[in-house]
Amino acid sequence: MRLLSLLAGALLLLYPATPRAQTVWDMPTEYPENAMPGLGLTTFAKHVAETSAGKLQIRPSFDATAGIKSAGMLTAIADGRVQAGDAFAGSLESEGAIFALPSLPFLVTSTADAKRLADIARPYLAAALQKKGLRLLYLTPWPPSGIWSKTPLKTASDLSGLSIRTYDKTSTEVFAGAGAKAASISFADTMPKLVDGSINAVLSSGDGGAGRKLWEYLPYFSEITYSLPLSVASVNQAVYDGLSGDLREAVDAASRQTERELWLALSTRLQENYQRMRQNGVTIDSSPAPSIAEALQSGAAAVQRAWCVRSGPACVPILDAFRARKP
Repeated sequence: MRLLSLLAGALLLLYPATPRAQTVWDMPTEYPENAMPGLGLTTFAKHVAETSAGKLQIRPSFDATAGIKSAGMLTAIADGRVQAGDAFAGSLESEGAIFALPSLPFLVTSTADAKRLADIARPYLAAALQKKGLRLLYLTPWPPSGIWSKTPLKTASDLSGLSIRTYDKTSTEVFAGAGAKAASISFADTMPKLVDGSINAVLSSGDGGAGRKLWEYLPYFSEITYSLPLSVASVNQAVYDGLSGDLREAVDAASRQTERELWLALSTRLQENYQRMRQNGVTIDSSPAPSIAEALQSGAAAVQRAWCVRSGPACVPILDAFRARKP
């Protein structure tokens, strides 16, 4: 036995143990790889691999292929089905009213507005995630939301002819108030609804629409700048805490770099989307009839007040800070 032990020790010296297998995080989104959340996942995966020297690997998946949509993402992460994930913030309102803030209608009208609001909202979003046992990684900005439709929208009365996919409770209320038949539908479920004819319009940015080739069914886009919403990338806090200190620092550095690059990408994203849309036959109405926006804006103040009630004491400091910094 002693001889065997000596031989085993010699072999270990000659052939040291293989390095510890790298840690892998599965990180899904319900959006296409070429939409902003998809870009966020691929960018984050690249930076994590770099900053961790390959010790941590992010394995992204797109188009809800993991079977998880935005509304169920936080639960899936908290329950350990996946380690991390990206979710559209507006779809998470049932998890906390704060998540509806970035998609409040007509609150932000520019990328600068959206960045200011994101910076103000960050600690509140992080706190809401923390209550679920999750940690905020980074925020993903979206280009402005508009209306994809089968026919052009010329007057406010045309809104009543829309069976439109909306993306959260608030947008459903706004469009229903303007006369449309509105239903909140996950982006992953939107295309089947277009195919079977149960919807004839979609509230989405050019970014999301281009990612799913909405032009195959909806060749018109009305630029109403309804909102510039956010998606939220988060990780299970216990999984994060289980990393070594240097890997936690690597994740934090990758998160910051990813978000910086996403905001930079947003600055040119709108024109890139429009170019792609026009190449595929989309007619873009950059100056829709004022009556269309007015019909939608008439309900915006009411839903903002309702959000304030739901969000409690967070509402006033957030909106006051945002409006104080608005030029």
